[in-house]
Amino acid sequence: MLQNVLIAREIYASEEHKMMQEMIQNFVDNEIMDHIDEWEKNGMVSRDIWERAGALGLLCIDMPLEYGGSGLDFSFSALFIEELGKKGITGPGFSLHSDIIAPYLLKYGTEAQKQNYLPKMASGKMITSLGMTEPNCGSDLKAIKTTAVDKGDYYLVNGQKTFITNGYMSDMSIVAVKTNPGTEKKGVSLLIMESAYNGFEKGVPFKKIGMKAQDTCELFFDNVKVPKENLLGEEGMGFKIMMTELARERLTVALNAIGGAEGAIEQTIAYTSTRTAFKQPIANFQNTQFKLAECATQLQIHQAFLDRCTLLMAKHELTAETASMAKYSATDMHNKVVDECLQLFGGYGYMWEYPIARMYADNRVARIYAGTNEIMKLLIARGLFKELFQEMKAKRKN
Repeated sequence: MLQNVLIAREIYASEEHKMMQEMIQNFVDNEIMDHIDEWEKNGMVSRDIWERAGALGLLCIDMPLEYGGSGLDFSFSALFIEELGKKGITGPGFSLHSDIIAPYLLKYGTEAQKQNYLPKMASGKMITSLGMTEPNCGSDLKAIKTTAVDKGDYYLVNGQKTFITNGYMSDMSIVAVKTNPGTEKKGVSLLIMESAYNGFEKGVPFKKIGMKAQDTCELFFDNVKVPKENLLGEEGMGFKIMMTELARERLTVALNAIGGAEGAIEQTIAYTSTRTAFKQPIANFQNTQFKLAECATQLQIHQAFLDRCTLLMAKHELTAETASMAKYSATDMHNKVVDECLQLFGGYGYMWEYPIARMYADNRVARIYAGTNEIMKLLIARGLFKELFQEMKAKRKN
C-alpha cells in the first residue's frame, strides 16, 4: 500500500538491485526472523548467521573481488542496510563490519593487512568491531586515554573502550590509541588488535533499553603487545583518518533510519486496516489517515535526499557536512514516525511481541551513536561559518 504513493526509487531499479533485494528479503524471512527471540535472550546473535551472510555475498559488498568482496558499488550496501531496517533487524552488526572496518582497511591498510583480514571478513568467519568511545570520552575523540607505548617492534597497549558494537563476538578490533604519550610526538593512532592477544579482555554484553540482540560491551587492554605491523595508516594520523571516514558511518545510520521508518509505516497501515474500533477499521478515522500521510511524506522527502547521498558516497564525494545532515535529520524523522505509529497501535504497540515495540526501543540510540545529533548540528554549522572560524583562528595565532 505504501508503494502506491511513493515515487519509485531509481537508485535500486536495476535488475541486479532487484535480484539482491529478493535475496536479502529471503535471507531475513527464512534465516533471521525466527531467531530474534533467542538472540535477545542470549544478548547476541549466532556466528552461523555471520557465515551465512558471508556465503551469500552480503558482507563487504563493495570491497574488491581480490579481497573476497562482491565488487559492487555502495548502493548495494545501502540496499542491504535499508532492508534490515525495514524489518527492525538490529542484532547482527553487519554494517559496522562491512561499511566501517572494511573501508578503513581497504583505504589505509598495507597489502599484507588487506590480504590477511578482508577475505576472512567477507566470509563472515572473522567478526570485527571499532574501539573509539571510552567511559569518559564520547564524541571528543582527541581526549581518549588508551595508550600505546612504543617498545621497539611492538606497542604496549593499556586502556579501556566502551559501547562497542560487535564487541563481545569480535575477533578483531580497530582501536584508537594515544601513541607516544607524554612526548611532543603524541597523537591518536589506529591499531589492529586481535581478541586472542594476551591481555585483551571483553566485558559482559550490556543490558540495554533496545537492540537487545546486539552484543555491545566494554573492551579492556592490560599490557597488550601489538606488533608494529598492525599500525593502520601512519602513526599520529588516526584522528584525521577517523574524521575522514565518519561520513560513511553516519550515512549508514541514516539509511537504517529510512528503512526503519518505511517498515514502521507499512506495519501500521496493515494493522490499522484490520484493527477495528467503534465497528469500523481504525484506518477509517481521519486522525489515522492524517498521521500516516504525514509520516509517508517525511519518509519520501528523506528517501530522495538519502538516494542523493548514496550516489555521492558511491563516487567518494559525500562531504562530512552532508552526511551529518542526513544522520541527524533521518534519525529524528525515524524517531517521530515510530512514535506516531506505536500510538496508532494503541496498547498493543507497547507489547514486546509486536515489532513496532522493538522498533520503538531500538531506534532511540541512533540519535546518540555515530556522533550525537547535537554534534551533527555543530559540524554543519562549522561548515556554514568555515571562513569566519578560519579568520578567528588566524587572529588568535597572531
